This record gives sequence, structure tokens and C-alpha cells, in this order.
Amino acid sequence: MTGAPIDFTLLPDLAQRPLGGAVIWANDESFAEKENLIRPEAATFTAATFGHKGQVYDGWETRRRRRPGGTAPGPEDCDEAVVRLGVPGVVHGVVVDTAWFTGNYPPEISVEGLVVDGYPAAAEIAARTDWFTLVERAKVNGDAENPFPVESTRRVTHVRLRMYPDGGVARLRVHGTAKPDLRWLDSGPFDLAALENGGRVVDCSNRFYSHPQNLLLPGRARVMGDGWETARRRDGGNDWVRVLLAGESVPGLVEIDTSYFLSNSPGAARLTGFRADGAEVELLPRTDLLPDTRHRFAIAAAEPVTEIRLDVYPDGGFARLRLFGTLTAAARDKLRAEQE
Repeated sequence: MTGAPIDFTLLPDLAQRPLGGAVIWANDESFAEKENLIRPEAATFTAATFGHKGQVYDGWETRRRRRPGGTAPGPEDCDEAVVRLGVPGVVHGVVVDTAWFTGNYPPEISVEGLVVDGYPAAAEIAARTDWFTLVERAKVNGDAENPFPVESTRRVTHVRLRMYPDGGVARLRVHGTAKPDLRWLDSGPFDLAALENGGRVVDCSNRFYSHPQNLLLPGRARVMGDGWETARRRDGGNDWVRVLLAGESVPGLVEIDTSYFLSNSPGAARLTGFRADGAEVELLPRTDLLPDTRHRFAIAAAEPVTEIRLDVYPDGGFARLRLFGTLTAAARDKLRAEQE
């Protein structure tokens, strides 16, 4: 399996299950269930593992399409699945991963987006006629990560994957920037760094063991692999991660969680904020950390910041990073304008 690394894949996967994504509808899942599409881990395969539906595949696979009389499907015949994003956002690229599908992958796919308010039934969403194109109908390769940049700037809550005419897809990754409902962000202090609120990792020193975006996922980590861990440093320096916040804001509390990191947690950490003009604001001086512990520190920030940088000494891993506070009036106005 191959796939050239591309910039948009460093953005959060808005469809992933840990973020709250769900595959809410599919017209067919005769061989393998639709829910596999957004599992966070890479697809796996074990040969000669047969169930009542045939070879077991870690992905979504539909039946072989046949027109009446057994004739081959036409050019417009397709199977489709609808995914509700874990958080609404602007899609910058998708990856249609056909891992392990060799003689049964779809020759072509397309991806569309939709904005839905409230909680209509899945069948009602699938039947709507106002879907708009994110990825034009395009060819894909089997047993490969197929990346497609997206130029749209429209906010979406749902995406629809179409396969022409049928076949199997292991994973669908929908990378983008979160644009949550501003009504939730206006209700009081919240986690300014959380992916579901519009925060995201924009850079880090090292991503050897796991992706740093894991730090901003909802809920508690369940195992060490749910966090971010760096390689062992041998150069005398230190590792760091930089997070763009939901908007310009005044933080009041930081949580640095080293849960499940026992012999590989950082020894200390320091938190720095950055104003809109790039000037630094110290939020937390270098402070010792303990293994397997949720550390909470009050912050007396005198100035609003737009980004933060967490330095860890010298290396290691931690499970979650939370930064609680409130948006400035200017930030709320900016976010409101983006959603109008």
C-alpha cells in the first residue's frame, strides 16, 4: 500500500469516530458494514477468514451490482454511504483508502457535502437534493491511499461517498478545519484547544509514535496509544507542540494529562501563549510533571492569545491537553461572520 504524504493530511480527520463521527446510512453493505469506514486505526486483513457473507474485510463492501436480466451496471449506477462529521467544518482534502481491496475495489468514486441543522432521520438526509460537490468523480487505485485535495470553502456537517458502480473501501478520511456551531461557544467558558471547538495542532517537534492531534480529542484517553508520544531525544533539546485555539481568547485553566504514560512521560512542561501580533505571553512557567496524572494549573493571563505552545522536557508522551477560557468579543464576531 502506498500514498504520497500531502499537506492536508496533517489537519484533523473530522469524520473519525473518536471525534463523534458516524456512518449514518448506506444503500448497501452486503459484504462488510459501513461503520468500518471511519475507524481510527489502519485497516487490517487476515487471509482465509470467512463468515456467512464471505471473506471478512475491514472496510465497507457492497454486493456486485446487476441490472434486470443480469446485465452489467450502467455508468450512473453507484453505491453510497453518508457520514455525519464529528464536528462541522471546511474540508480541505479526503483520503479514500482501499487497503486490502484488490479485485473488489470501486474503479471510481465521488464525494459530496451537505449542511444539516437539527437531527433529521438518516434516510431523510440521504434523500436530500442539495448535496454539493467536494470531489468530482475520479478514478481510484486498489489497495492504496487515494488522496484528493478539496478547494471548497463551504462549511459541511455531512459527506456522501459514492462508489461507481460498487465494491469496497477500507477507510474514508475527511481532513479539514473545524467550524462548530457558535451557539455552543457562546454559552460560557469552554476548552479552547479542543478539536470539536475549533482548535487544532498546527506544528510539533516530532510525531514518531502517534499523531499530535490526538491530544485534542474528546474524552479521556483509554490507552497510551490514544495520546501523543515522541521518539527519545539524544540531542539535549526538548519536544514541543503548537496549538491554534478556537479564536482569540483569555485562558484561565490548563490541564496536562499524562494518563497511561508511566516510564515515558515528560519530566516537566512549560506553556506559552502567542498574541495575534506574535508576541509571547507566559501562561505556565516550567513545572515538574508526574507520570499517569491529570495535572491542572490555574492561569492568570492578562492578555488574550490566539495560539499556545507546550514545551515538554526533554521528550515523552501525554494523553490530553485542555485549555479552558472564554473568547474575546472580537473572536466571537469573527466566528459569527464566517458562519453567515
